[in-house]
Amino acid sequence: MKIVIVDDNLSMRKILAALFESSGHQVVAMLAEGSTLVDSVRQHRPDLVCLDYNLPGRNGLELLRELHASVPDADVVMITGSNEADLEGRAADAGAWGFLKKPFSQPQILEELSQVEAARRLVTRAASAPDGKAPAASGRAAPTAVVVDDSGSMRLLLKGILEDIGLTVLKTVGNGKEAVDAVEKLHPTVVSLDVDMPGMSGLEALPLIRQASPKTRVVMVTGNPNKGFVETAIAGGASGYILKPLRPAYVEGFMKKLLRPE
Repeated sequence: MKIVIVDDNLSMRKILAALFESSGHQVVAMLAEGSTLVDSVRQHRPDLVCLDYNLPGRNGLELLRELHASVPDADVVMITGSNEADLEGRAADAGAWGFLKKPFSQPQILEELSQVEAARRLVTRAASAPDGKAPAASGRAAPTAVVVDDSGSMRLLLKGILEDIGLTVLKTVGNGKEAVDAVEKLHPTVVSLDVDMPGMSGLEALPLIRQASPKTRVVMVTGNPNKGFVETAIAGGASGYILKPLRPAYVEGFMKKLLRPE
């Protein structure tokens, strides 16, 4: 993969660069702060941005949101030594594909890169297949899905995961209103519903989806499973929730269990 490293610590930049390059990756840029990050990503078109949280000027979370808005297909792993309790969840909801706490070991960061590479393969495959295309015939009708997320890359990742286990993804949409409309028309077996979206949030869309298609199972996708969220989701009729950053193997296992005949 082509990688951009953003960290204000020179030693950390050198350590990460050496580790990535020894593992066969290419470091195309190293930045000490984030003022030129968007321009650098547009110039180098990296596969991954390794982004520190504690940076001079603007922190990594602010930069992540800006990058997600400007270059939505940029994949980001955030690294930090911060002890903020909900930081990983906020980073995931802002679009981070991975999260590492300092100090981390070499196996930990290589595993994180492996997770990103696996996810990128699913995204590439999903991008090449139109919505509504059924998997190979298995002798019975495939369960169907609608995927809802304001991140285009996250929609493709979820689509790829679901298609990989035999679901037909009828439609992918980017907000709660579009989700309700799609469910009213398509009545899918399952809806993967992001929580944190502009306009109508996932929790606001949930009761409308349940009303429009009572047999559809709704799985919430979030980075912050606090007690209030869980209680609201259960009260609204959700069948469960999946945490971001997404791990394909976990999502596959969750969905297989959810759809298992009773």
